[in-house]
Amino acid sequence: MTKRKPQTEFEPGHGYRKEDWDAVSDNPEWSEEDFRNASPFAEVFPDLAESIRRSRGRPALDNPKKQVTLRLDSDVVAQFRAGGPGWQSRINDILRKAVGLAK
Repeated sequence: MTKRKPQTEFEPGHGYRKEDWDAVSDNPEWSEEDFRNASPFAEVFPDLAESIRRSRGRPALDNPKKQVTLRLDSDVVAQFRAGGPGWQSRINDILRKAVGLAK
């Protein structure tokens, strides 16, 4: 896939008219001074930035799970996987019981 360069001049055949191009093309290029004087979105609109941050993804869990690397015998893993989806949760439940943290 080739990356397209942004258009700087009107070219017909792109789905808009010359009048449309002229109506929106009065936004000048930013200068170095414009970039230096710019403020981050979160500073200019802190409430909006926080609402966007809160609304993305899953809600935070009170007690999130921790990812670990654990080496187990292959026959043990095969036995749990044979039980179908949820095999990692079943291992977690068995470990909770083994350490006295059963729900």
